[in-house]
Amino acid sequence: MTVIQHLEDLRRALIIASIGWLVATVAAYVVHNQVYLLLTQRAQVPRVFLLSPTAGVLLGLQIAFYLGLVLASPIIFWQLWWFVSPGLRAHEKRLILPLVGATTFFFLVGVAFALYALPLFMAILTALNPPGATYAPTGDSIISFVLVIILAFGVVFELPVVLYTLGMLRIISSRWLYRHRLYWLVGLGLIANLMTPGIDPITPLLVFVPLYLFWEGTALLLRLSGR
Repeated sequence: MTVIQHLEDLRRALIIASIGWLVATVAAYVVHNQVYLLLTQRAQVPRVFLLSPTAGVLLGLQIAFYLGLVLASPIIFWQLWWFVSPGLRAHEKRLILPLVGATTFFFLVGVAFALYALPLFMAILTALNPPGATYAPTGDSIISFVLVIILAFGVVFELPVVLYTLGMLRIISSRWLYRHRLYWLVGLGLIANLMTPGIDPITPLLVFVPLYLFWEGTALLLRLSGR
């Protein structure tokens, strides 16, 4: 394929993904109040403050924007893998549909894990407030914080899909992964610490353990498949 053909495919993929995201965002706005209640409940914030008359509308749009991204993730991942498919061999293209499913699955698992662990994160963070300080979050600050964490977990939980794809393309191998295990342990530990806002050793561990299990499982799967 020529550069122009690649650019045309990229434009097509971006247009379809954007339309899917837009439709999902509109649908998400219909239920944004319910999602707001869920997020504030998981974040253990029974009451927030709005600092302007338009803050409520902007808050609803922000929730719909992120929720639309989650709802449209199958379409976005489908277009991503479709765009890279011309660079794959015939037998590798058979993996496209399973990879779309796996990418969507692990992204949603990351989102669910973040929602599950959110009360613990917030409890630890608020416990570190200075004595006498009153925790009174604004709507945009707490919702932005929660949504970014949820999205970050969804992206990081794509680790097994990325490793497996690189292994199937023979860019990496299980032998290479095992030989550099120590570096991966350090790297995953750094990622876990960067993703968790607290300074305690518990919250990074909640992130590190699933990441390490994903790493071990993917390395073992590559080894069993002869990669």
